[in-house]
Parts: sequence; C-alpha cells; structure tokens
Amino acid sequence: MFITQKHISRRTLLKGMGVTVALPFLDAMVPAATAWAKTPAGKAMERPRLVAMEMVHGCAGSAKLGWEQNMWSPAGVGTDFDLSPTSLKTLEPYKEYLTIISNTRNHAAEAWSAPEIGGDHFRSSATYLTQAHPKQTEGSDIHAGMSIDQIYAKEYGQDTAIPSMQLCIEPVDQGGGCAYGYACVYMDTISWASSTEPLPMIRDPRAVFNQLFGLGGTPQDRAQRREDNASILDWINGQVAQLKQQLGPQDRVKLGDYLDSVREIERRIQNVEAHNRSGAQRDMPEAPVGVPDSFHEHVHLMMDLIAAAFQSDLTRVFAFKMGRDASGRVYPEAAQFNPKSATAAFHPTSHHQEKEANLHVFQGINTYHVSMVPYLAAKLKGIQEGDKNLLEKSMLIYGSPMGDSNLHNHYRLPLFMMGHANGGLKGGHHVMNPDNTPMANAWLSALNILGVEKEKFQNSTAAMELNPSAVTTTAA
Repeated sequence: MFITQKHISRRTLLKGMGVTVALPFLDAMVPAATAWAKTPAGKAMERPRLVAMEMVHGCAGSAKLGWEQNMWSPAGVGTDFDLSPTSLKTLEPYKEYLTIISNTRNHAAEAWSAPEIGGDHFRSSATYLTQAHPKQTEGSDIHAGMSIDQIYAKEYGQDTAIPSMQLCIEPVDQGGGCAYGYACVYMDTISWASSTEPLPMIRDPRAVFNQLFGLGGTPQDRAQRREDNASILDWINGQVAQLKQQLGPQDRVKLGDYLDSVREIERRIQNVEAHNRSGAQRDMPEAPVGVPDSFHEHVHLMMDLIAAAFQSDLTRVFAFKMGRDASGRVYPEAAQFNPKSATAAFHPTSHHQEKEANLHVFQGINTYHVSMVPYLAAKLKGIQEGDKNLLEKSMLIYGSPMGDSNLHNHYRLPLFMMGHANGGLKGGHHVMNPDNTPMANAWLSALNILGVEKEKFQNSTAAMELNPSAVTTTAA
C-alpha cells in the first residue's frame, strides 16, 4: 500500500435543494505523511474562536456594598480564589479555563458634557466592544468606533464562509431616537464594522440556522419543508452515505454525531415554531415565531448554533448581545439562586438603592445570567478538533459596559473570559486591577492574544497581563 496525499478538503460541502452543510474536522482531511499544522488549512484551524457576550445593567457586585461582600469578584487574587459567594459560582467546573478581570472602568460610556447626563443606558452597549464615546444624535449621523470582534474578523475572518455573526436575545428593532438625544441603534448592537457602521443582530434562531446551513430554494420550498416538518438532512442523505464509504470508523462516528446535533437543533427550532403557531398564550407575543419565550431555551439554542458554526468552521467570530438596556424582563428560573429573583423585573431590580436585601435579589439575576455560559463551555469542550477541544481554542468574553446600575456608573465592571484561546490564556486566574484601569486595556490584551498585534486601543494605557505569574497573592 502506497501512502498518497489524497484527502478530503476541509471545505467540503454537502449540498442539495437549497441546502449547504459544511463538515466538522475529520481525520480524513489530514493529508497523509504531511505535517498538518504546516498546511494552510491546519494553520487556519489554529486561529482562536471568539464569542463576545454582553449582559446589560452591570451587577450587584459593582455597588459599594456588593463589592465589599464579593457578590461578583472573589476575594482571592491570582490563582487562589473562591467563587462560592459570587455570581460566578456556576463557573466552578470550568475554573481552569476561567480568567476574571476585575475593577476596570468604561470611560467611553460616561457623560462627557452636560446634555449627555442621564443617557448612560442609551450609549452603553455601543461602547462595550468599541470603547469609543458615541456621538449624541437621533439622526443618521451616528458615530462610535470599530469593535474588537470586527477588528479580529477583518484580520482573520476572511478565510471562512461567514466572517462573523451577530446574535441577540432581546428585541433590537427600534428605529429613530430612543431617549436623551441618542439614536436607538446605539442600544441595538455591540458590533461595529467601522465608526459609522453598526451591524444588525439576529434574534431568531431559525434565521441563524438558515444562514449557517444555506437553507435556500423558493419560499414555497421552505414553507413546504416547515409544513412537512422535514429536515434539511433529508436532502443530503445520499451524499452522506457516499461520504461515509470514504471514512474510517472514528470519522464515521464523528460525522454521525455532528449531523445528529444539527438535526437536534433543527428539531428544537421546529418545536418552538409549532408551539408559537398553535395559538397558545405566549409570554412574549411580539417576538418572532422562532423565538422561544424561555430565556434559557433561547440562549441555549443560540449557543448550540455557535458550537455548530465553530465545529464546521463556518465562522470563528460571534458577538452575542444577551440583554437590552432598560429591559423589564422577568426570569422565573432565577429562583434557583434567590426565590425573590424569580419575579423581579430586570431593570427595576438593578436600581437596588444600595439596600442589602435588594442587592441579593439582583445578584440572583446576575448569577442566573452567568449560569448560561457553562452550557456553551460544555458544548465546546465536548468537540475535539485535532489534538485539542474547542474550548481550548476559544476565547469566550462575558461582561457589561455598566458597573453600578443604581448609580448608572461605569466603574468596577463585571468581566471574565473563558477558554484558553489556543494557548493564549492559561486560565484559573483572577486579575485585580488598580482603580480607573481602562476596560480598553483588557481589549488590547485580548486582541494581542488573538493575534492582532496592537500597541494601543482607544484609551488603553497598557496591555493587561491576563496570565498568572509564578507568584500569586491572596487579597482579603
């Protein structure tokens, strides 16, 4: 038997009747007798995946009393820290992948002139990943800055089918002006392709699924598929069977598991649509038919789609806006962290008046929101790509551009990263910064770790050291 360099291309697609399904990484994609890491496909695969998540309204731990009681940031600094009192306690199983970044400031979100006072909710999201102060306008002359997800996508996202994707959970379809002289678009997205190009975010999981898996054809075809409850995989069964004949046993299992996960995501979307068309009373009647009423179900669906996109290498960059400022949403599932949190409206609860009981209710909501992240971490950790799992290769960012929501300030911001960014992040580390450290310092470090070399980003003063040194300390 002669060793040849015949192999399956990393960009192999299975196509049929408006359907395009990319493949996960398979051993059969590695050319025989070739150093995979030195091939173009191998080098591209080593690029870290990025998910930048935003949750609005800050956190209980950013308030003075919440800070003193470690409601967000643990007391321990360096590698010795305890998550149990904090809103991060559900991240304990992934502590080795966790980098906590405490005590940063978002100067860009603050009022820079008298007319801007009071407009914090209406400019915060635009500053989160851009660290650029938005122009106060209700017209079309909007102006902020390029966000870090788009800086990364511009540099390294062009060799994937989709350079980046932007997802959201709350409605973001308000036009014109919102309040305090700010255009609604500043609240509607965290992703900016340039200082004047805010990118729209997708709320409907069906729309994300269709974009990832090329569900085309005519509107009649799509309507018929939905009516028949048919799967996109039905259109590529023949190609799947043919491909499996070329694969070894491990690859056949890997391909089968991947296609099963795609089918399961599709089935769940179909179930949501069927329920929402049934006439049953909805908690969010204004939401698109593909949007679940349940927050965690919606978030989990989006995270499943993120994992599938990363596994098939359709894109390596996501911005994920998980809330919208001034949201009055209620989260019944937050009862597991505080019974009173289950009936507490998000925005009103964030105005806790510095009362300890109110802060604990708000912390319950914060903890519930953070508890969504382990779901994505588990998904990525369970996907092997070459000699690493996808959590090893990813940088998941979770944070808020606001600190103490009761005061509408932007100090002591909640922020952490999850994953090892393909070796760029060591994890298991809590970074406590001096007062007034710019949030931009963290983004400068993130860009450098992702391979985008910069000496400065907006008002950054220095790159932040995000990996533990040989000596660690513990703060009281």
